[in-house]
Amino acid sequence: MRLYAICDYETLTKRDISLSKFIDIITLHQAKILQYRDKTSPIDIQKQNLIFLKQNLDIPVIINDNLELAEFCDGVHLGQEDLDKINKNHDLAIKLIRKKIGSKILGLSTHNEIEILEANKLNLDYIGLGAYRGTSTKDVTNILGDKLPYLAKISKHKVAAIGGIKLDDNISNVYYHVIGSGLL
Repeated sequence: MRLYAICDYETLTKRDISLSKFIDIITLHQAKILQYRDKTSPIDIQKQNLIFLKQNLDIPVIINDNLELAEFCDGVHLGQEDLDKINKNHDLAIKLIRKKIGSKILGLSTHNEIEILEANKLNLDYIGLGAYRGTSTKDVTNILGDKLPYLAKISKHKVAAIGGIKLDDNISNVYYHVIGSGLL
């Protein structure tokens, strides 16, 4: 299993876990990549946190949603709605993003076969696919469960399984297991 760790800053703050402690946790679990997610802090705090994570980890660090901070990390993960905000034509949206971030890591959330087939035509490095099961940290209406391995198999990109993933899960056709609060 390749661990794709989610650092949700709001969750860390609520649980009184420092970024240093979080680094210790994901290092212990041998995370292969980290996504920094922060929907509440001012941009300057997000930037400081990204720089701290980059300086203290030897794995790629990517930002969730915020293209503005891509220069301070190794890539960006976007949702379908983020692409729509850039351009309804997702191919054009990805070309515009690539112009900004170059060869940095670019991931896109997907939830069904149609989104995966569209993603297969896009210049991405991986897709997030889920939710695998329900989770207490996010309101999820689309639970894939046993359909996730089949859907992962039709992706031409590496697949990061998201949503209620546990450390001991073994999901076929998946490259990364994405875990956030399950690590804390």
